[in-house]
Amino acid sequence: MNAPARLFLNALTAAAMRGAGPCALAGLLAGCASTPFAAAEAPADSPVAAAVMEGARADRAYPEFCDIPPKPDDVRPPREWARAVAAVERDRAALYEATAASTWTLDGTAAFAERARAAATPPPVAGAPSNTEAFAQDLRDRATPPPPPR
Repeated sequence: MNAPARLFLNALTAAAMRGAGPCALAGLLAGCASTPFAAAEAPADSPVAAAVMEGARADRAYPEFCDIPPKPDDVRPPREWARAVAAVERDRAALYEATAASTWTLDGTAAFAERARAAATPPPVAGAPSNTEAFAQDLRDRATPPPPPR
């Protein structure tokens, strides 16, 4: 058989589409047959059952347009918001400019380290014999022997 393969591909695709169309339509219509929300009820022993049932009632009072509160007076107008945003953007640009990679160097670290060492008080020497002996004697004075065995 020397028929081109494209003829068979088109025939198979058309047959599959003819079978898939009715199946898809049946599935869509079956989904519309019932709604899962129609018979939904809150359990009676639930602590929020009363609030749920009150919110689900269809005859309850709904808000109207006249219930919308008036616009507050203490809100700044859009032009002031725009000025505040522009000020923040200027501050951001200044911060980026001040902290850019080429604005600082690590020169003069030896002088900085000397100033830091001069400002800091050195800790006492831990290994001096007088410190060690005084510490050991203090521990001996505060130590209490364990109780004798029974």
